[in-house]
Amino acid sequence: MFSKENKLKRILAIVMCVCLIAAVLAGCVPAGTTSGEAAAGEGATGTEGGTGMAGFGIGTIVIYLAVIILVFYFFMIRPEKKRKKKNEEMRSSLTVGNNITTIGGMVGKVVNVSGDFVTFETGEDRVRIKIAKWGISSVGKDAEEPDEKASS
Repeated sequence: MFSKENKLKRILAIVMCVCLIAAVLAGCVPAGTTSGEAAAGEGATGTEGGTGMAGFGIGTIVIYLAVIILVFYFFMIRPEKKRKKKNEEMRSSLTVGNNITTIGGMVGKVVNVSGDFVTFETGEDRVRIKIAKWGISSVGKDAEEPDEKASS
């Protein structure tokens, strides 16, 4: 479903987010106590006994959250927008005579383009099928046609 490069990018983004969240959560527990002791003990306010935040303030937390948002944007949201734009341009540039493949795997040649619909014919028997443009997965060379160089 995903290419090898996309899988690596997604895994990297998830690992980075988990590390950033762990760093933020580690900084929110007072030094020298566990989270249960911090909530129930007298030193939970950070004013008694030298217990306080472990070095992370609100500014650091905001910076970490901003980095997480940027990682999600550049590794997940932006590439998906580019892919959608490319597919929309491909579908809007359909012309009569193009060979198409539908999402369902049907292959044929475009005979009519009207609005949001495309009519194409399949095979030698010239069966015509009308589908919505969003149902087209690729435009180009027929998948059924064998490559002449490959057979030689």
